[in-house]
Amino acid sequence: MVTNRNIDQVIRILKRLIRKWEEPVVGHYKEDPFTTLIGCLLSLRTQDTTTHGACRRLFRLARTPRAMRALPTPVIERAIYPVGFYRTKARRIKEVCHTLLERYGGQVPDELDELLAIKGVGRKTANLVVTLAYRKPGICVDTHVHRITNRWGYVRTKTPEQTEFALRRILPKRHWLILNDLLVTFGQNLCHPTSPWCSKCPLESRCAKVGVVRSR
Repeated sequence: MVTNRNIDQVIRILKRLIRKWEEPVVGHYKEDPFTTLIGCLLSLRTQDTTTHGACRRLFRLARTPRAMRALPTPVIERAIYPVGFYRTKARRIKEVCHTLLERYGGQVPDELDELLAIKGVGRKTANLVVTLAYRKPGICVDTHVHRITNRWGYVRTKTPEQTEFALRRILPKRHWLILNDLLVTFGQNLCHPTSPWCSKCPLESRCAKVGVVRSR
């Protein structure tokens, strides 16, 4: 089981392990809070390869809230297709840009509560902007972070939101910023939702394997 007695060692192992794999797609756009925000909105319920293509096409057209808001919605739809719910996301992107311009002078807020006040921005997206773009303390919990920390036995929670608050209580703050990048990459390549590669995993002896029915 992963506990705070061995979490430092677990993090060190993961840092070495993920060097051979591709960085999660949103990390490609972390140079600017706006592209981080839009990239995360596009990534929801969409595979990384699809999201990456959509981001490249969209950001060739616009990379600021003002330029993005000026694009007709059908143009955004065509640029981001075939991401999941692309029509809804195109409308949401326009709404987010309008809010950024009218409420924040075109700047993406760097505080969690202000980001959460923007319609369409959930905790995962808000935490990712805070941690990835602004390098401020936060814990971004997506399905990978939720699944793996529960699989380890490090937390015992039922939802990603519960996992975030549990991790805020127990995870040493020095690991907050890196956790999402590590576990998303780890989850995409080795610790799969079904039939994880336990035989190849350097953390196998430390993992409680909670909920693992079949592994390779």
